[in-house]
Amino acid sequence: MDQKRLDAYADLIVKKGLNLDKGQEVLLIAGLDQVEFVRMTVEKCYQAGAAKVVVNWTDMATEKLDHIYQSEETLSEVESWVLAKWQWRADKLPALLWLDSDDPDGMDGVDQGKRSRAQMARFPKIKPFREATENRHQWCIAGVPGKEWAMKVFPGIPAEEAIEKLWEAILAAARANGDGIANWDKHNALIHSRCAALNKYNFARLEYKSSNGTDFSVGLMEQGVFAGAAEKDLSGRVFNPNIPSEEIFTTPKKGDAEGILYSSKPLSWQGALIEDFSIRFHEGKVVEVKAAKGQEALEKMVAMDEGAAYLGECALIGCDSPINETGLLFYSTLYDENAACHMALGRGFFDCVKDFDKYTREEMLKMGVNDSMIHVDFMIGNDTLSIDGITRNGEKVAIFRNGKWCF
Repeated sequence: MDQKRLDAYADLIVKKGLNLDKGQEVLLIAGLDQVEFVRMTVEKCYQAGAAKVVVNWTDMATEKLDHIYQSEETLSEVESWVLAKWQWRADKLPALLWLDSDDPDGMDGVDQGKRSRAQMARFPKIKPFREATENRHQWCIAGVPGKEWAMKVFPGIPAEEAIEKLWEAILAAARANGDGIANWDKHNALIHSRCAALNKYNFARLEYKSSNGTDFSVGLMEQGVFAGAAEKDLSGRVFNPNIPSEEIFTTPKKGDAEGILYSSKPLSWQGALIEDFSIRFHEGKVVEVKAAKGQEALEKMVAMDEGAAYLGECALIGCDSPINETGLLFYSTLYDENAACHMALGRGFFDCVKDFDKYTREEMLKMGVNDSMIHVDFMIGNDTLSIDGITRNGEKVAIFRNGKWCF
């Protein structure tokens, strides 16, 4: 890949993704296969005014060995040095950047029950630190092509060619071709105008129907709002948490969801692939899951904690989105979720409550924001999906027809 294009992509991630304050620290998480791009991005952070950039390297193959050979008790431990790192994050509020290159099949063969129980044991110790940083700093997730990921998306060709093709797809999806900064300014303006149009209705619920069997209704909070693209943290810093991002989303009201949703794309969760699945809800809660592949992983996911069986997000994306029109299945939630309408199980977004900074966490939970250790997006959009918004006086407003926006 041409180095100038990669340099421009790194510049886009740092300037539009993070939008650093001068003197701010940065925590960058990336795989061992991304050394060159990480070095480029670290330099961009310093050039943007970062005081310090801390890189946390990850390796899924090593993580898989940990889960195979370590005891459940050992996996469940949270060492003092791990808590110290979380305390540093709570104190310093570094901008967080995750460069995702994970292998979609990287954790195949791992005992998902053991893994889930260990995560549930660790989470209560980490949760207070997560809450202390929520909405108080910028964060961004962006993709970079790993070898195994590229060969999954483009099978049957040499690895180097697959990586090059995935780079092209990533740059196109990220609107990084040409003047990426200007592209994102225009894109953010469009998303925000659609959010404003939706928020005028103050919908009470959304109704979904599709030829694949989806027949579903979900309630929305009276104080809820639609959001998307660039966001603000509590200090007023503007950042783009996902590159790419095509979605307009809101947090539904916990306990108010009925019907069944059918997946339109596979879901890669914790390195396990879940395919051709459905999720049935009653009184807001998951009551049945079925999957042609990954049934065990799906069952473990919705049982991670009490909130994992409730919805945390409803996201709207037209099936004519640039990512969907590539015709590619990325096997990555970051990309596939931005190709089609999706839902998310688990944790909701407090900043999808109007004037959220004026309420306590407990008050927003009472309004209907779901809380959970997970937030897992799964895709439901296709070219037959219809979505109607029901206003609080009972008016039905068409939002989507045949998978596309009606306005």
